[in-house]
Amino acid sequence: MKRTKWLAALLAAVLCMGLAACGNKETAETPEEPAGAEAVQPEESEPEAETPEAEEPADTEEPAEEKGRLMMATTTSTEDTGLLDYLKPLFLADTGWDLEWTAVGTGEALKLGENGDVDIVLVHAKASEEEFIENGFGVERFPVMYNDFVVVGPADPIAKTDDIESVFKQIIEEKLPFVSRGDDSGTDKKEKKIWTSLELDTSADPNYVESGQGMGATITMADEQKAYCLTDRGTWLKQKKDADLNIELDIVCEGSKDLLNQYGVIAVNPEKYPDLNNEGANDFIEWICSEEVQKLIAEYGVEEYGQALFTPNAGTDN
Repeated sequence: MKRTKWLAALLAAVLCMGLAACGNKETAETPEEPAGAEAVQPEESEPEAETPEAEEPADTEEPAEEKGRLMMATTTSTEDTGLLDYLKPLFLADTGWDLEWTAVGTGEALKLGENGDVDIVLVHAKASEEEFIENGFGVERFPVMYNDFVVVGPADPIAKTDDIESVFKQIIEEKLPFVSRGDDSGTDKKEKKIWTSLELDTSADPNYVESGQGMGATITMADEQKAYCLTDRGTWLKQKKDADLNIELDIVCEGSKDLLNQYGVIAVNPEKYPDLNNEGANDFIEWICSEEVQKLIAEYGVEEYGQALFTPNAGTDN
């Protein structure tokens, strides 16, 4: 009897130990469920954490730290068209350089470079620019953009054409009034080159005069005198639309391949003038020739004037 009770007690003990083991197993396995839930949770919350980080740089990009002043000599057309006023704050924000400029004819702009009065030049007379570099005043020429020259004036007696030769010959033969820049600018150089290539003497026309002024003022003077003049298209478009007085002149000659107007940018040689801001000059060249800024130039004027005032062509050999 005692043996039977002892066996019953032993069996009960074994049974209790088995039940306890099963209970412990369930308890040990139970945490695996929350562990699995914790593994899933980061995958659900991860996009929420990444979303603001992905968008933040585009919205909170800060302007570059201001570095100082960059002095440029340039033509009146880049100022008269408003292009430099448009680019100036963008250049400052991107690079930290504050661009300032003197707008004169190309000849005078290059002279400022020769004298070391500016850090960089942006002009439009390729032969003169190449001479500037050959003489040791400039480092390297980079094409930036172009537009074209047009002849504007009264619609009569010159009928609209793309033949620049016939227009200039008619002006001399009929002694029609013509207002020249006469300031050794890129436009003035182009005009003089056309007269010379056609072997035409402007002194034979008593109504041929020189303004000695910038492009906008020359257009105004030609309009007052009902005369003809050669102008870059960009300045003409802006002057025609924005001038205080109504300009009654019209384009009488455009589209000739001889009327291309190419602009180039050149850093003044720091070996001649070590105190110049060559770093800023190189930053400007890289910036204005970049794809992003070239696109801005291509779009400038389209909305307001119906066409771009300049066509970008950095990277070409023009």
